[in-house]
Amino acid sequence: MIAGIETGGTKVICAVADPRDPGTLVDHARIDTTTPERTLGAIRGFLAPHAVEGRFDAVGIASFGPVDVDAASPRFGWITSTPKPGWRDTDLITHLALAPGTPVRLVTDVTGAALGEHRFGAGRGVDDVAYVTVGTGIGVGIVVNGAPFTLRSHPELGHLVIRRHPRDSFAGVCPFHGDCLEGLASGPSIEARWGRPGMNLGSLREDAVALSSYYIAQLLATVTYAAAPQRIVVGGGVLKTPGLLAAVREQLAKLVGGALAGHPLLDPGSGYVVRPELGDESGVRGALSLAGDTRSRGAALALMG
Repeated sequence: MIAGIETGGTKVICAVADPRDPGTLVDHARIDTTTPERTLGAIRGFLAPHAVEGRFDAVGIASFGPVDVDAASPRFGWITSTPKPGWRDTDLITHLALAPGTPVRLVTDVTGAALGEHRFGAGRGVDDVAYVTVGTGIGVGIVVNGAPFTLRSHPELGHLVIRRHPRDSFAGVCPFHGDCLEGLASGPSIEARWGRPGMNLGSLREDAVALSSYYIAQLLATVTYAAAPQRIVVGGGVLKTPGLLAAVREQLAKLVGGALAGHPLLDPGSGYVVRPELGDESGVRGALSLAGDTRSRGAALALMG
């Protein structure tokens, strides 16, 4: 068996699969993200009955961050400077208590979502995909030629310095920077700015959509300029706000203008910016893909040896 784990800011999704068919979930579970002790204990409780003779062929993890994803680092698998209370300096891999020698691949949760959508969802049919999530935090994962563009580090574009909307005087909520992208456009920033969550804005929704789309479009423009993906998949709770995705597509076309003549982003209906197809399973399916790749690579090396 192989296992995939996606740890998020509010929930964890765990799944197991046959390594010959990583796209089909044998079993899965949703676990609330609370304290590290309770959350990781619940993950261990889900995994244990599925381990064959006490072990898995491989485990893939897609974790919220910042997290050390460099397998050569002495702190590989550690949550680092997260603002999530209680989780800073948490050693994820050690607390999972996997059998010695179990191969582990680790990426960020948003990179896991990018892999999942690339292989099984809205990113099928293209080689290079970006996944953007706007929710409790803001993150970007990038897949190049079907694989994470790096396994040594990860993008932190939620802290991008952006141009302010002319009508916006809100200070921002980022504990590090105040008015970076995450400070102005994340779910907590919307609630702090308007006094209610994004799905309950009522008469304030039009103004909220105007501001949020202005900021999120700047992120998509940056991703387009820097990574040149063939498709951008956008998810997260904030993007469920009615009318927001359409406004983001329109703002993106205005923002880029003639700088990328002929680019599909100039047509809001082109399919360049799309919603995810896998819902809450994007990240865990990406994690399972990592585990499946690791297991296949190990088997190939064994045959060569």
